[in-house]
Amino acid sequence: MIDLYYWPTPNGWKISIMLEEASLDYRTVPVNIGAGEQFSEDFLRLSPNGRMPAIVDHDPPGGGAPVSIFESGAILLYLAEKTGRFCPADVKAKAKVTEWLMWQMAGFGPMLGQNGHFKLYAPEKIPYAIDRYEREANRLYGVLDAQLGRTGACVAGDYSIADMAIFPWVVTHKRQDIPMARFPHVQRWFAQVRARPKVQAGMALLRDKVSNAAADDEKARDILFRRPA
Repeated sequence: MIDLYYWPTPNGWKISIMLEEASLDYRTVPVNIGAGEQFSEDFLRLSPNGRMPAIVDHDPPGGGAPVSIFESGAILLYLAEKTGRFCPADVKAKAKVTEWLMWQMAGFGPMLGQNGHFKLYAPEKIPYAIDRYEREANRLYGVLDAQLGRTGACVAGDYSIADMAIFPWVVTHKRQDIPMARFPHVQRWFAQVRARPKVQAGMALLRDKVSNAAADDEKARDILFRRPA
């Protein structure tokens, strides 16, 4: 059994999708980030960065004590290795999947996060910041579109944890004002991944908890964006 510490956000969806796709038994432990539950002492013991998702695997490979893991990319790699699914064993093919997983972790997710922040959540509209991150978001969509034009069906060949990592951030394209018509390969891939039943199941987890209240809730903004060291 795996405990999934989760809230319905793009980073949370990565792991709920993987758990569903791999048909793993898991228990959902909600972590309400708008209420600051990610900063509780119990959760910080699992995720020192104070960010969800995190997992605790009570049946780790090789047996022994439960294993806790934080950071969505690390969790995806762990689950892929545990199950032998959605990441190739071949060294070269695995390197390609890992490249695109790291691309999402280091660039696509953070830049879209900043684009969404300055467009939707920042109390002041700062034209330079909005323009800066909008341009970078569109550039990264162009990178993804070019890659999908080369590979065809999926980001790194066969459907993998790279697709699971990238897809939840593309889900936000309407709110982020991304002109998807400019990226036909992304459009095609997005529709294909979205149609997968296990993806739909992962995206549905705690769906009723999704709220955009942070855009108007000063307390939630303080918790999410203004916490000091």
